[in-house]
Amino acid sequence: MKWYQLDLKNMEQQLGVKTSQGLTTDEASKRLKKLGANMLEEGKQTPLWLVFLKQFQDFMVLVLLAATLVSGLLGEYVDAIAIMVIVLINGFIGFFQEQKAEKSLSKLKELSAPMANVKRDGRWMKIPSSEVVVGDVIRVSSGDRVSADIRLSKSSSLEMEESALTGESLPIAKHATAIKQEDLEPQDQNNMVFMGTLVTRGSGEGIVVGTGMSTAMGQIASLLVKTEQMATPLERRLAELGKILIIVALLLTAFVVVVGVYQGHPTYQMFLAGVSLAVAAIPEGLPAIVTVALSLGVQRMIRKKAIVRKLSAVETLGCASVICSDKTGTMTENQMTVKEIYVNDQTIHVTGEGYNPKGAFYLDNKQIKNPDINHVLLYGALCNHASLLKRKGKWMVDGDPTEGALLAAARKAGISEDFTDHFTIVHEIPFDSDRKRMTIVVEDQNKKRFVVTKGAPDMLLPRTTFIADQSEKRPLRAKDQNHINREINQMADKALRTIAICVKEIGNDHPFNEALLEKDLTFVGLTGMIDPPRKEVKDAILECNNAGIKTVMITGDHVKTAQAIARDLHLMPKNGRVIEGHQLSHMTEEELSTIVEDVYVFARVTPEHKLKIVKAFQNKGHIVAMTGDGVNDAPAIKASDIGISMGQSGTDVAKEASSLILLDDNFATIKSAIYEGRNIYENIRKFIRYLLASNVGEILVMLFAMLLALPLPLIPVQILWVNLVTDGLPAMALGLDQAEDNVMKRKPRDPKEGVFARGLGFKIVSRGLLIGLITLIAFMMAYQGNPESLRYAQTIAFTTLVMAQLIHVFDCRSEHSVFARNPFQNLYLVGAVISSVLLLVIVIYLEPLQEVFHTVDLSLRDWIFILALSAIPTVFFGFSKK
Repeated sequence: MKWYQLDLKNMEQQLGVKTSQGLTTDEASKRLKKLGANMLEEGKQTPLWLVFLKQFQDFMVLVLLAATLVSGLLGEYVDAIAIMVIVLINGFIGFFQEQKAEKSLSKLKELSAPMANVKRDGRWMKIPSSEVVVGDVIRVSSGDRVSADIRLSKSSSLEMEESALTGESLPIAKHATAIKQEDLEPQDQNNMVFMGTLVTRGSGEGIVVGTGMSTAMGQIASLLVKTEQMATPLERRLAELGKILIIVALLLTAFVVVVGVYQGHPTYQMFLAGVSLAVAAIPEGLPAIVTVALSLGVQRMIRKKAIVRKLSAVETLGCASVICSDKTGTMTENQMTVKEIYVNDQTIHVTGEGYNPKGAFYLDNKQIKNPDINHVLLYGALCNHASLLKRKGKWMVDGDPTEGALLAAARKAGISEDFTDHFTIVHEIPFDSDRKRMTIVVEDQNKKRFVVTKGAPDMLLPRTTFIADQSEKRPLRAKDQNHINREINQMADKALRTIAICVKEIGNDHPFNEALLEKDLTFVGLTGMIDPPRKEVKDAILECNNAGIKTVMITGDHVKTAQAIARDLHLMPKNGRVIEGHQLSHMTEEELSTIVEDVYVFARVTPEHKLKIVKAFQNKGHIVAMTGDGVNDAPAIKASDIGISMGQSGTDVAKEASSLILLDDNFATIKSAIYEGRNIYENIRKFIRYLLASNVGEILVMLFAMLLALPLPLIPVQILWVNLVTDGLPAMALGLDQAEDNVMKRKPRDPKEGVFARGLGFKIVSRGLLIGLITLIAFMMAYQGNPESLRYAQTIAFTTLVMAQLIHVFDCRSEHSVFARNPFQNLYLVGAVISSVLLLVIVIYLEPLQEVFHTVDLSLRDWIFILALSAIPTVFFGFSKK
């Protein structure tokens, strides 16, 4: 039902109620039973025990658990315990992260008003908002939060703040007249007020037409329930990597067992060897190291004013190719600001930020002092109910944003609160959405009275007879009228909201009659105001553009305002397209996908539109970051690859749906997050390269030994030590590596790019092959067919493998060569390598550990031999640069 199209009589018939009486208590009770409570439903809650168990459903984890079981059955308890500890640690980390993620719908409930003022049985009463039903006659007034969707029947200067729902930056004037237009979006239904919105001025009455999930807010709640969060690129890549490693591990295990049994080795021994190879193939520490690297990235992000709610979000932002950003409060200051003043056929530009009472006035780049400007600003400050407050070092307005802008401009001109206190308001005709103006009668210290009127120029100019000229007044000529209209049009082209200010001196006996007071006025000046863009956003958009990332503005504001801000920020190229909400309503997701890459501004959009836009970009293969601060942004934030909310102005609903919260509400902080994200992904590639090259070396040394009918060069506990301890510390240090200079000049990665892209697969196999060969050579030279020297030979192989990997880790810092970067630049890595060497020395020389790890003491000659062999892979490829 399109309630906004119906008049009062038809509404009463449709809803079975008389506005003079309201519903009866019995009828309200019946409707409550039939329709249910006026509450938002929550999605099905997953039990905590099931959330915990889901952490172990990953295929790699399942195989590791199977290896744990086998190791335990074969008596290898050290292996079994070590693997189990790693798996449990990762499970708990994932569980606690997930616990924070799904609170959006409960936060939506907090936007509902606790009580509602309804008419039942012919009298007004307060009832809990959950008991409001369709058909209830309800009253709202300034400061109230609306408890349901209401079609207005009466309106008195009613204005609503709907930014959380629609994205509209200014309060919306409401009326009770039926609107006959078709297919209006909520932000254009000016005879409706919606659940969760706030009354900023005036009062109104109406009939409830929607409760609970049938409200506009309820539709957003249902979108949140239906919207699925996308797996991040990192999650997808690690899942792919896990599958590859599992297949390799299973094939190698089967191959080794079959070959060994065929060669006459005992089945038990071959099965143990197969498990050893599986352990070698799977980098047990990889999930933990990825988690640690991302956590360290999160700590760096906090220092850069961003809180990460989901670890993988840091990496995801690094490969974003599109940022869909809300305008109000994200790209703009969310502070209406007077930017231009027109007096005496001159346009003066105002500087200074938002409500901050500091700035200046310029004409042709010269600072000016003009008495007519002071008159415009004085009258604007007098005909005004707003006040300026300073909270936590930031200037804010208490009252209407338009009046706050006029008051801030007056303070910038030096018109203090003490000065305006010299004037007394003796009569007021309040602002009305039909009149579009406000009038006061003011008395100064000399008991002289005058009328001040401010409002829409098209409402004031017909009532204007004179114009102020150098503090004097003269008749308003047609030429003056043309100049004023020209200026109004120029300001409108810049999306400035225009407010005209007029004045008239009257006698003390002048009657307070509206028609007489607002007649023969003197035009003093014109102000043009806008919610200005943040000054740092332009540079941030430029840097994102250089990084190959497209920025798109999505707003509930009017198209002219959106275009003006987009032009000011250099967001939109000359051939960039702009699409409005009514156009989106008639497009399918597929139709939008065909043109979405040419669109830079979406204006007058609804929550459903935002969701459609995000999905259209995703359908074109983009990794989408969605920023926003309102309830209306929450579904799209949740559906995007990475949702970003504002920490200061953002609603709790938007924050809970997001993966990243910007503490300073600054779009420019996203640029820092992208830098961090790109670096983290490159660091993840570095330690994947390091870990897998090490594992390839372990696999090949074991496999070649099996094929050559040699004893096992490494026992399972040595392999596990290498994977968890020796490899773990340097891999974590790689996660702290500094970014290379060109990190923000590269294009975003292709979302389909695999883990082994850009030559990583070749590097892993080639380095791993050489590490495996030199380890096998070391083993064979130490063993020389003598069974009594097996433990010595295994110690040599174990030490050679570890040292080759620790030298190779410095090669992993560069895509080109070990000599391309200063090895001492990353002191964490230097410290990690030294620590790993010390741990290796302890395992070799400490007697209790010698029994656990099957090691023996090594001589200085052994160490020289080991180090010479260990350096070969890194030095060889360092010169080849491949």
